[in-house]
Amino acid sequence: MTALLEVSGLKSGYGDINILTGVDLHVDAGEIVTVVGGNGAGKTTLIRTIAGMVRASSGSIRLEGRDIFNRPSHEICEAGIAQAPEGRQLFPDLNVEDNLQLGGSLRRSRARMRESLEQVYTLFPRLAERRGQLAGTLSGGEQQMAAIGRAMMAQPLLLMLDEPSLGLAPVMVDVMFEAIARLNKQGLSILLVEQNVAESLALAQRGYVLENGEVVLEGAASDLSRDERVRQAYLGL
Repeated sequence: MTALLEVSGLKSGYGDINILTGVDLHVDAGEIVTVVGGNGAGKTTLIRTIAGMVRASSGSIRLEGRDIFNRPSHEICEAGIAQAPEGRQLFPDLNVEDNLQLGGSLRRSRARMRESLEQVYTLFPRLAERRGQLAGTLSGGEQQMAAIGRAMMAQPLLLMLDEPSLGLAPVMVDVMFEAIARLNKQGLSILLVEQNVAESLALAQRGYVLENGEVVLEGAASDLSRDERVRQAYLGL
């Protein structure tokens, strides 16, 4: 069976500096796959390279068997990959609904704009309450909801989430992970990059541990959570 997303031998970085040194991973349809690791491991570079925002020097990236390696980012979005980036990157002077509608402006999703908005507001009722509020005045948790909602508006085949719990209060972290679980139960495939190793492994079906730009461990998330190396390095056990 062809993986939904297949990454092979991926090398990329910035200028002459390679951050990723040959990453292999795949995401099957209906999975949550998490990529965990410490600061500087290359997690965000991986997401940005798949999304076409960082140019790869070698390797391959395929979505549903189609080559998307080093395609422009707008073509990758149209192919079916959406991301909620680290730092949220909303337009602070636009209101919530305008930010969401920007996510639904692709050709693949434009016709379902109203339906997509209702899906987002059902998942995040707080956004419905604040649809006319400027995004820059939202709390951190609300901004993260809006960032995920904007990505959902693209009706993606694969949703990539980069550090969705970063900087959030514990109660909002729980809200985020519950929302991610609900999206997956609805059939959405998710690639989750997280520093919160325990939570992400509890949520995902499979995982990869990234260190210094390469995968050093991979397997079922339940197995990784019991692995002594993971427990000592990332779970403080």
